[in-house]
Amino acid sequence: MMSAILYYCVVYPLSFLPLWILYRLSDVLFLLFITILPYRKKVVEGNIRKSFPDLSPGDRAVLVRGFYRHLSDLFIESIKNLSFSKNELLSRMKVINPEVLQELEKKGKSVLFVSGHFNNWEWFITSQAFLVPFESFGIGMPLSNGFWDKKLTERRQRFGLTVVNARNYKEIFQQDKPVSVLVLSDQAPADARKSYWMDFLHQSTPVLFGVEQMANEFDLSVVYFTMNKIKRGHYSIEFKLLTDEPKILPYGVLTENHVHLLEESIMEQPCHWLWSHKRWKRETPADLALLKKEQQSKFEAKYR
Repeated sequence: MMSAILYYCVVYPLSFLPLWILYRLSDVLFLLFITILPYRKKVVEGNIRKSFPDLSPGDRAVLVRGFYRHLSDLFIESIKNLSFSKNELLSRMKVINPEVLQELEKKGKSVLFVSGHFNNWEWFITSQAFLVPFESFGIGMPLSNGFWDKKLTERRQRFGLTVVNARNYKEIFQQDKPVSVLVLSDQAPADARKSYWMDFLHQSTPVLFGVEQMANEFDLSVVYFTMNKIKRGHYSIEFKLLTDEPKILPYGVLTENHVHLLEESIMEQPCHWLWSHKRWKRETPADLALLKKEQQSKFEAKYR
């Protein structure tokens, strides 16, 4: 009941305000974040300290402030996203190299888009159906709050995207035509022993292996995309083809490549990644070397 009141009486009406007004609210929110409402401050500071061990305390403090500045804008832009029109979204996002997708469209293969929680991923999710030349799907896990999950899914789907539960992703590939599927792969995996372990931001990190598994199981082209913040409320989108022949790649190469590309994106605009996420909450398995060998053996037995 309270969620419905908040949505219909506060959040959704706010979304109809012009962005320039909403950004004034973002300014206030930023001040709250760095003073009396330090949202997950210990998590943010700890993640940044471990990811940038060579930065001075002063430089890390600047990065933390920059993150909260971005988080405030991201929160406000997500509210605006609830009522954004197609034309408004298009005016604020520029695809730098659409020819990458045009070439894949000619080949008639389904495409798996992979990225992370970097810059304004919500705007890309909402826009995917009219930014890419394929029927569009997004894979994710439902929110714990049923009301918010329903409302956010409705708004994400309003331009043609279909959101599919991660447990049911195989139904996407039962289409008789090429599709595009979006995965954000930088969440902390639920099971450390079913993860692909690698170095990421100077730390041993478990990575979701779903991108590589799906690409091999369904013979998908894989495209990494990054969003760069041009200025407040304006982003550029760049696509990079990782492979259109996943079955010829050695085990782990595809996963290593898309994770390292995300790492490069973060290094270029470090304030714009979701540092408040508890990314490194899984312990490294004591028998990691043996686990890696077993995982590779199982993968190659199934796909090679």
